[in-house]
Amino acid sequence: MAAEEINIQNKQKRQQLFAELKDQKNKERHSMRRTRAKEERANPELKEKRLKENVTKTIDNMRVYDETIQKEVEGDEDDLMRFFNDRNGEPPKIFLTTNVNARKCAYEFANVLIEVLPNVTFVKRKFGYTLKEIADICNKRNFTDVVIINEDKKKVTGLTFIHLPEGPSFYFKLSSYVEVKKIVGHGRPTSHVPELILNNFQTRLGKTVGRLFQSIFPQNPEFEGRQVITLHNQRDYIFFRRHRYVFRNEEKVGLQELGPQFTLKLKRLQRGIKEETEWEHRPEMDKEKKKFYL
Repeated sequence: MAAEEINIQNKQKRQQLFAELKDQKNKERHSMRRTRAKEERANPELKEKRLKENVTKTIDNMRVYDETIQKEVEGDEDDLMRFFNDRNGEPPKIFLTTNVNARKCAYEFANVLIEVLPNVTFVKRKFGYTLKEIADICNKRNFTDVVIINEDKKKVTGLTFIHLPEGPSFYFKLSSYVEVKKIVGHGRPTSHVPELILNNFQTRLGKTVGRLFQSIFPQNPEFEGRQVITLHNQRDYIFFRRHRYVFRNEEKVGLQELGPQFTLKLKRLQRGIKEETEWEHRPEMDKEKKKFYL
């Protein structure tokens, strides 16, 4: 008897009958799954065929097609990426500062970035220096990048990255910040240069953002430290995580989180020292839920 055919006035009897029908359907479903699992163990090709025919639809695999995904950029189209290729193997040297009149939270976050970013120098921002003047000073002292912590209303709201000497400039909105002390079971980081994992940067814009993060971290990680930094892009949100490999035994490897945790979202990409705007996130872009830009 189908549930739609039940027409019983007594509520208790109706609920009891519905429960029996539901229990019967559950038993049939579990029996079908056991039979299917037994057949697939005997013939693995059946499982492969079933998985190919029943692909779950998600926002990620239904994204709007972007012609620059997994495409090698050649010639003049690679004009932004060329700025990241003139270091000649030299390690990065980062200048870290804040916006003008920064509050306590900005300096606390600066202490966190000093542990995360290698070869970084923090200088307190003084009133009266423009961004181009700071960039000129950094160029004379052989800095390769400038990182600015943006704070508003006693909360860190963004990060600005400027690649020297000629740009480009990136502004990221920062959200979902979790301090190290709030992460359960966190470890203590060491001074070793970490490995860098960049995941799911697929489009031309995404690869440019990936080149930025590659230029900040040295290309010679110290593997004895067993530390790794992951920047995972999902739906244009970049998740920052830092872990340490923990070898349980000869076969099992675990991860211990070192922290912190935060999320970045690209808001603006500009040529030079914050000059011509190459790409900017606009509110109407959020209306299309299946179109991603990184």
